[in-house]
Amino acid sequence: MAGNADDTGAIDDALTGAAQSTGDIGADIDATWATIDGLITGFFAALPKMAIGIVVFLVFWIIAKLVRAAIKRAQFGDSGSQLSTVFARLAYWFILIVGVFVALTVVLPSLTPGQLIGGLGIGGLAIGFAFQDIFSNLLAGILILIRQPFRVGDEIESGDFKGRVEAIETRATFIRTYDNRRIIIPNKQIYSDPLKVISAYDIRRSQYDIGIGYGDDIREAKDVILKAIKGTEGVLEDRAPDVLVVDLAASWITLRGRWWTASNRGDETRTSSRVIENVAYALTEAGIDMPFETQVHLFHDQTEETDGDRANQREGWPTTANNPKPSKISDSVREGRQKSAND
Repeated sequence: MAGNADDTGAIDDALTGAAQSTGDIGADIDATWATIDGLITGFFAALPKMAIGIVVFLVFWIIAKLVRAAIKRAQFGDSGSQLSTVFARLAYWFILIVGVFVALTVVLPSLTPGQLIGGLGIGGLAIGFAFQDIFSNLLAGILILIRQPFRVGDEIESGDFKGRVEAIETRATFIRTYDNRRIIIPNKQIYSDPLKVISAYDIRRSQYDIGIGYGDDIREAKDVILKAIKGTEGVLEDRAPDVLVVDLAASWITLRGRWWTASNRGDETRTSSRVIENVAYALTEAGIDMPFETQVHLFHDQTEETDGDRANQREGWPTTANNPKPSKISDSVREGRQKSAND
């Protein structure tokens, strides 16, 4: 009888535990549904605020578009539409970001402007490190458009690249090389590194070195070269060309012709070619020598009577009293032959 009572108690305890477990599961389900119901209720309750937030954002979007169009129509300096386009884009995105913040505060009243600004500061710092190069190129592009060290259409040389500027954008500058290739140079490089603006002025000076023989008359050669340069098409008349003596080289006297042309590379290259051609023909017709480079090798054992005589030699050896007179190669060869014949 005692055993039956114990079994009955165990069964009752199991049934009681099962009932409690079932009750706990039911409570969890009820709590989950209550949470979902609360989210749905909160969503529908927030719909008016969301609608107002969307309307506020649309208003800011319209304002941003109007401001962008107004700035694009404005003219800032000589760069015109390019600088206006940059400022228009910056104003457009700034107004949109402000609109997003205002719309968020409308939808979420608990989100204060201080929290938004604090989050923007932290996020802006992270974005700044991530996009450091982009921001530096953007700032350099704006400074280039404002200061205008060069314009679209100018010929520039930056590093190893030389060509005509096609476009100046906020991130990079596009140039077309003289062999018709497009080069994209980051604005940071152009603004911080040395830059040569080839067409900054209307005219430029070119030069070329010509060698004449030591036996020719220098003044006559200068007159011939100067007349040839003046008579060349493309050489400017208001800036007179000139010819200078610049070097006494090993095999010739170097004369440098200088002249002025238009600054663009096409005119400068064609004019230089015509000048060199005309100078070559003029010197040839005048009988003035344009010598090749000459090298002379001197051997001191020659067959001249004075060879080896350091008091009378021509090769420039130092001389002292009682210089010995070395034998010539021919004497050594003759002595060698005689010795062979005697043997």
